[in-house]
Amino acid sequence: MTESEPPVDLSRGEMSVVLSTAGLSAADRSERWHEAVSQTFIPLNVVILEENPSPGRIVTHQLGATQISDVQAGPQEVTRSKRLISRDGKEYLILTLQRQGNSLKEQDGRECLIEPGSFSISDSSRPFRKKVEGDFRFTSFHFPRKELRVRDEDLRALTATAFSGHDGSAALVATYFAQMAREGAGFDEFTGRQFVATGLDLLALFMNEQRGRFRPQAPEAATAMVVRVKGYMSQNLSDPDLSPATIAAAHFISVRYLHKLFQLEGTTVGEWIRRERLERCRRDLLRSPALGLGVAAIARRWGFVSPSHFSRVFRSAYGVAPRDWQVHGLSLELYEDA
Repeated sequence: MTESEPPVDLSRGEMSVVLSTAGLSAADRSERWHEAVSQTFIPLNVVILEENPSPGRIVTHQLGATQISDVQAGPQEVTRSKRLISRDGKEYLILTLQRQGNSLKEQDGRECLIEPGSFSISDSSRPFRKKVEGDFRFTSFHFPRKELRVRDEDLRALTATAFSGHDGSAALVATYFAQMAREGAGFDEFTGRQFVATGLDLLALFMNEQRGRFRPQAPEAATAMVVRVKGYMSQNLSDPDLSPATIAAAHFISVRYLHKLFQLEGTTVGEWIRRERLERCRRDLLRSPALGLGVAAIARRWGFVSPSHFSRVFRSAYGVAPRDWQVHGLSLELYEDA
């Protein structure tokens, strides 16, 4: 069994499993790493490509039916053979965001080089191979095949393909999944499932687009637009002039359609903006000594023009005045958790 370090306590009390071979001798790392990889993902053959194996580390947490794992290790080759497939018979897909080093991936008769900033998809129901010749780091999203609504023929056509996370719709997919990996451990179960569902809708839309099957009326198309709009709104929360009109214009859609998108989510554009601004203010008020900012400055920082208006909506949302939260917020939060 791979050495297991104590679980890491993340931002909102969720626990993350950490598997590491750092505490083992170089002679034991190869076997232990093989066990760690197969236990974390699916049964795989792992061959270490260095005489003295480098330490390896996997940090993983569950978000709904999706497992998110951050993996760091040294040169190795990983294969999924027909024999291993026949042993478990499970159908999973793995989306991998490459963060450091290059990976050479093979599946369905194709071979591609995955560079940092790119992502790729693997299907556990068919053989594949991945080889890395240097130190690497990637984040993977491991989920049941049935969760992704794409045709099998389209999936087969897109495995072992490198998608740049810097351009076009692929950048939207990469950005969304990267953010989900960063913040996912802090979501409650319901929120986590919603974020995963949105991410998989976005991925399905991207894959259908790649295969020339984009349908604007499809539910995932609306979901993708909501993701894009929310990303824009999050980046512009500090702008006091942020409004449905400016948001719609930035995305070449009508204000009416924008409101309809948010109605389908059971909220309004204004409510979403206010909630996100208040949450950022709430966090910054706890950090105000380090930031060197007062209540009014923090409110302005997140788009609130009137201090009195900010105070009213903050108290309405959290049941406490901003200044009281600034001074006593941490103890209040601990009390509520108890």
